[in-house]
Amino acid sequence: MIKGISFLRPAGSAAAYDRLASFFAALGFAPGKGWKEETSRGAAFLAPFGNLEFVDGQFPATADVLVEVTALDSVHQAAAAWLRAQGGEAAVAGLSPITATHWKSQIFTVEPEPGFAFSFWAWTDPVKGRPVALEGDLSAAGMKFAVIVARWNAVITDRLLEGALDALLRSGAARSDIQVVRVPGAWEIPSAARTLANLGQVDAIIPLGCLLRGETAHYEAIYNEVARGIGQSQQETGIPHSFGVLTCETLEQALNRAGIKAGNKGFEAAAAAIEMVSLRRKLLKNESESGGRA
Repeated sequence: MIKGISFLRPAGSAAAYDRLASFFAALGFAPGKGWKEETSRGAAFLAPFGNLEFVDGQFPATADVLVEVTALDSVHQAAAAWLRAQGGEAAVAGLSPITATHWKSQIFTVEPEPGFAFSFWAWTDPVKGRPVALEGDLSAAGMKFAVIVARWNAVITDRLLEGALDALLRSGAARSDIQVVRVPGAWEIPSAARTLANLGQVDAIIPLGCLLRGETAHYEAIYNEVARGIGQSQQETGIPHSFGVLTCETLEQALNRAGIKAGNKGFEAAAAAIEMVSLRRKLLKNESESGGRA
């Protein structure tokens, strides 16, 4: 029967209303429907969970409204940036530092508008209050990989290969367990991936390529077929395939994603492959131990 809990507070003025709405939007709250009538308006902000709690014993030193988050440092930085943008360094005085509580958490309080204080907190135990999830580990010891590299746009793909090898080797993979396969271009990647997957000699496949819009008039057609082929190979063989094929407008964008500015997507694709192999092994182990029972 119960659907939700709403806390309504009058903003006091149109300026205060706009500031509070701006503050919560800046912190990443999902906007609700809100309302706007002739005599009033409301800005609603949503959270995945809501609690009405009663405390017996030592009461935490917090504002009336507590917001649980998963990345307290990031929220604190976002709040500081918003306050600074609104009123300079003096406005940051309305933001307390992050402190520890007696209930195994960290917390800070911020007052974006006089009379409106909010406390943001997170558990110090990273898994406290979160659903138990089965995740893969980033240890590649004992795993075998095939890295498929397109020669087309080699100035990019060679950088992606360097990033992928770096991720695999620093995660514990043996060099002898990494097979590098070169193909002419991105179009040929799915065929090589399917062949390698069907051989069953590797635990994961890491395709690396680069498509630039200016290089061909049928850019979208090639990309769609490459993505479809890699995905189909993964689904039909059960061997994890990561996706390290760049699709960029310009060479500069591709270089940035190959280690210049925006990280190395080859490294990221290899890390994803390691995690998926680990996760697959855990899932298969759980299935074996449970005897296939639902």
